[in-house]
Amino acid sequence: MTFETRDMQRGDVAACVEIINHIISLGGSTAHEDAFDEAGFADHYFEEPEVANVVLIDGRIVGFQAAFEIETGVYSIGSFTDQKHPARGSGAALFAKTQTDCRSLGGSSIIAKITPDNIGGLAYYSKMGFQPDTTLPNHFTRNSGKVVDRIVTRFIL
Repeated sequence: MTFETRDMQRGDVAACVEIINHIISLGGSTAHEDAFDEAGFADHYFEEPEVANVVLIDGRIVGFQAAFEIETGVYSIGSFTDQKHPARGSGAALFAKTQTDCRSLGGSSIIAKITPDNIGGLAYYSKMGFQPDTTLPNHFTRNSGKVVDRIVTRFIL
């Protein structure tokens, strides 16, 4: 399977919204609990991050990743891949591009903040080479009112 990775474009928003909203509907693998509309998604994942990439197979978007500079040289990452039609290796392809992009912007590290119940996310970031950094106790409140920790992992560029 050959992946194509590139910068996210405005025309990619609808496909990315479909991917993230399906993940949200499944629950348990993102802190997002409310579905995105295209305008809200574009504001957050297209306009706001310093790095926004997509991964494609045969012209079809199968994932996206965004990295937001949260302090000089430190990027916080969000990663989402198609769970309806999973494409093994798409997350690694995405991260290779995102890592290169963050490094070219002068980045020193990339962090991921993951809730402890997101077993898939924890496994993904570990596989990509992220190392445990810290735990932020009671850092995130779910729509239900439940307060959960966030585990911070870090990848040194």
